[in-house]
Amino acid sequence: MARGTHRRGDRERSSARGTTRRSRHSRNQLVIFLNFCLSALLFLMLGAGAVVYWGKSQFEGQGPLREETTYVVPRNTSVQTIASGLEREGIISDAQIFEYGVRFAGAGGTLKAGEYGFTPGTSMRQVMEKLRGGASITHSVSVPEGWTVEKAYERVAEAEVLTGEMPDMLPEGTLRPDTYLVQRGATRKELVQRMKEAQDNLVAEIWAQRDPDIPVKDIGEFITLASIVERETGIASERPHVASVFINRLNKGMRLQSDPTFLYGVYGGAGKPSDKPVTQSDIDSDTPYNTYKIKGLPPGPIANPGRAALEAVANPIETDDLYFVADGTGGHVFSSTLDEHNRNVQKYRAFERQQRAETEAPQ
Repeated sequence: MARGTHRRGDRERSSARGTTRRSRHSRNQLVIFLNFCLSALLFLMLGAGAVVYWGKSQFEGQGPLREETTYVVPRNTSVQTIASGLEREGIISDAQIFEYGVRFAGAGGTLKAGEYGFTPGTSMRQVMEKLRGGASITHSVSVPEGWTVEKAYERVAEAEVLTGEMPDMLPEGTLRPDTYLVQRGATRKELVQRMKEAQDNLVAEIWAQRDPDIPVKDIGEFITLASIVERETGIASERPHVASVFINRLNKGMRLQSDPTFLYGVYGGAGKPSDKPVTQSDIDSDTPYNTYKIKGLPPGPIANPGRAALEAVANPIETDDLYFVADGTGGHVFSSTLDEHNRNVQKYRAFERQQRAETEAPQ
């Protein structure tokens, strides 16, 4: 019994030692695996950090551009497409880094369309900030006061920075004469709509502040009279005086007898060719715009009036004048009687004859 017990005890101790060895081995393998995982994770983190650091240095470092250039970002363009275009034009060195940098900065949906100028060495971050801020290049499209809608349309159609077709022709007098700043790629329809809205707002503003005694029935007649004043003089300071003459005539039931009105009736929005003289047939033309024949205002505006002409009609100065004629220096001389007016006309014709004689005289 003693020997059996001794052998059984030996086996138990041997079994315990084997179990201990296996347990320690398993623990060693787990530790090795965990150490491997931690080491791999550490290397991955270091590698990712190195990549991020390198990418950040590329994103913020000097760009490849060597000379000033411009780039147009079309509307509704993805960051990926913008990045590819910038790389293709040599503005940035790597489209993928730019795209990641933009998205990491949370600017993916904030890049604005437009034409942008870039200087040599511009970094990707600077490119992003410029597109993000929308500081694009603008171009001017100018429509002078007194132009017709047809002429304004020609100016807009000729603007090469604009895109798209022209809209249908709007009624005369409905576009605001001004200089408009536009981005390359803007549409012609958008600009015409801006011009119309600007004129609507301007007319409404001035109409609301008008002298209630001016002899016009509605806002349409108001624009019509302002367009005649606009076409009669290019000197802003004269417009209130010209407006007073026409208002005095309307109040007395006299014909306006405005040359620009019958010329509009003959030549329309295209205007009289600059090399064609005014003829007697023009003066005698039978159109609803010939204020030498009709009483009151013509059926509509003859041009797009600007602010000064609209304000002159809305609040004209008070005079007794019923006539005016050119004075030969670009301005006009005004009179309240026909006799005085005729003398002024004679002076002007004498001035014209003198000018012709000086021009035709041998040098």
